[in-house]
Amino acid sequence: MKTAGSIFLRTHFPPPTKLLFLPLTNPKHSLSLIPISISFTRFSSTNPNPILYGPSLHKGTVPTLQCPQNDALLTLREDAFTRVFHLSALRVPSAHCSALETRLRGHLLNWPRVRNIARVPGDDLDPDLASLVTSGESGGGEEGHVSLQRRIYGQAEGDGDVLSPVLYREKLARTFNTRGFVKFRNLAKISRPPKRKKKKKEEEEEEEVKVERRTGKNGFATVEVVEEDDNGGGILGNLVEEEFGREKWRGSTRLLLLDERYAGRGVQDLPEAIKAVLKEYAEKSANLTFELVRCKLTLFYDYWQMNEILEVLLPDGVVVPSAFETVGHIAHLNLREEHLPYKTLIAKVVLDKNKPKIQTVVNKIDSIHNEYRTMQLEVLAGNHSLVTTVVENGIRFQVDLATVYWSSRLATERQRLLSGFTRKDVVCDVFSGVGPLAISAAKIVKHVFANDLNPFAVEYLERNSVLNKLERKIEVFNMDGRRFIRAMYASDKAQSITQVVMNLPNEAAEFLDAFRGIYKDRPKDTECNLPTIHVYGFSKAQDPEFDFHERIRIALLEVAVNVEMRRVRLVAPGKWMLCASFVLPRSVAFANTAIDT
Repeated sequence: MKTAGSIFLRTHFPPPTKLLFLPLTNPKHSLSLIPISISFTRFSSTNPNPILYGPSLHKGTVPTLQCPQNDALLTLREDAFTRVFHLSALRVPSAHCSALETRLRGHLLNWPRVRNIARVPGDDLDPDLASLVTSGESGGGEEGHVSLQRRIYGQAEGDGDVLSPVLYREKLARTFNTRGFVKFRNLAKISRPPKRKKKKKEEEEEEEVKVERRTGKNGFATVEVVEEDDNGGGILGNLVEEEFGREKWRGSTRLLLLDERYAGRGVQDLPEAIKAVLKEYAEKSANLTFELVRCKLTLFYDYWQMNEILEVLLPDGVVVPSAFETVGHIAHLNLREEHLPYKTLIAKVVLDKNKPKIQTVVNKIDSIHNEYRTMQLEVLAGNHSLVTTVVENGIRFQVDLATVYWSSRLATERQRLLSGFTRKDVVCDVFSGVGPLAISAAKIVKHVFANDLNPFAVEYLERNSVLNKLERKIEVFNMDGRRFIRAMYASDKAQSITQVVMNLPNEAAEFLDAFRGIYKDRPKDTECNLPTIHVYGFSKAQDPEFDFHERIRIALLEVAVNVEMRRVRLVAPGKWMLCASFVLPRSVAFANTAIDT
């Protein structure tokens, strides 16, 4: 026969911070929850209309030692974004934690990136054992306690204690690397790092330890049990009747953080579902103990996402910049005029929230006007290096944004174009840049002719072709696009070209006139290879396809041009980037240019 427990609580003590459920072995009693008036201090909110659910910078309390929130507009103070939330939690034995979490799901805290299970600081040791560790001359005090904790978790080396064989073997497996370096106990190190680097590494490790101690293992949140017992009776002092004595927790415990709507509620206000689960577990074990406690959840600057920080930083009515282009380690922003007074703060937040991938934040300060299509960029945060390495479709590209043009947003379009190439194709890339399309195509097609007017882009094009071991399949040219087209079709290479790519959206259509009369010196009945041309352009017209088609026909001086049009992306409100693909008409290739003039 299963035994049931009862709860006996004193009702004449001041407003408590926790309640204890003590199961008893008397079978005559059944578990009953006695209504008790309990009051908790609710958190205050600086926002008159707080968000109803989930963590927010507009909820919780700001620690009194932190700087005022308005000061964050002047300099980005990380401590200004610390928020404290007061919650209720069930303290349970760790052995039953997982099962109770499954049963109480729906009533527990369901906040992003915050676990609803938290450790209780200092309860991993039995109280009797902890008293032995923290007393005495040898191994006593706080240092002895820490040493024992480290030995429990297999971190004793460095405390003067030898690891067990199992833990030592695991440590060797973790420290062994590809060079064969490992710290053996009885052998000298095979190689030693320079002292300067070693000292720097030790300083970095000490800094990481400091951060971990401040914010806990997850790095952005801590959970503390609020203690308000002034009588020195310990955690359970003055909570139970004297006749039952003072029970102590045996073994480690965990905190099941309850949903924020239960903060400040007493036992009688808990849902019936929670009461039923606790009653069921109390009936199963006569020694099972539960406790309702008040907790303080602290969320630090590292917890909040980029858009949440910027919503607080920027004034009302200012649109929060939520997206940016990533080029290697560089974040490329296109800030509006209303963002410019806060550009340094925005860049700092972008850098903080995207480390270590992002190391430099830049902003385009002017549109592209020069013939090399290079952007005028301003470094807002991080290091000032604009030379980076981009990996696209498994191919590495070295790029210097100060001297060449690159757009990661066209990666999908480049992949679509590459999917139409075959091994028999020979590609002519008129405006290749550093080679994002030319080098990728070289892995697929027979040969590639790549050209660009910018000498810096040509230098990186050659470097990238060697970097990806494709230099034998790429011929690089540095000349004007119109001159390049005419030179290619004036040579014996013209018959091999099957695909021509012209990705210069601002003015690529104007270069199509270079194809008129490329075969004018040959008899018109001569069989020749007519290439498929892929030309890109912008259009702000209501019917962008018709507008771009009209510009192509004007450039070719040909009315009957069968064009396959495709919208690539919307680059600005009402401004489309399009791709037109067509086979060069025979009438254009054999046209008499003398008549045109």
